[in-house]
Order: sequence, then structure tokens, then C-alpha cells
Amino acid sequence: MWTVIYIASTAKMAEKLQSRLTEEGFLVKLRPVNMSKQQFEILVPSGELDEIQEVLNSILHP
Repeated sequence: MWTVIYIASTAKMAEKLQSRLTEEGFLVKLRPVNMSKQQFEILVPSGELDEIQEVLNSILHP
């Protein structure tokens, strides 16, 4: 099952986060939320949620 871990405000940010998390070895999907505002959900497997949250925090808050 896939879980939303973050909502990115731009496609560029969503792609950057997807790339960084994929480099760390995680499966990541992007899904548009609101095309008029260009928001994208970042989805990850729910079984890896805790691990991915730690990595995501280190990416967002270096």
C-alpha cells in the first residue's frame, strides 16, 4: 500500500525529492493533486514509512 509522505508545491520540488529518495534506494511515486496549483503528492510504500521520513527530514532540513 502506498502512503502520502509529503505534498510538494511545485513539480520541480517533487521531482527533486523523488530523485533523492530513489538514490537512497526507496520506491517513490508522484501524483498530481491540484493541477491549477501544481501540487504533487509524494507516495512511498507504507512499510518503509519510518525510514523514509528520517531521510526526507534530512533532505528538507539539512
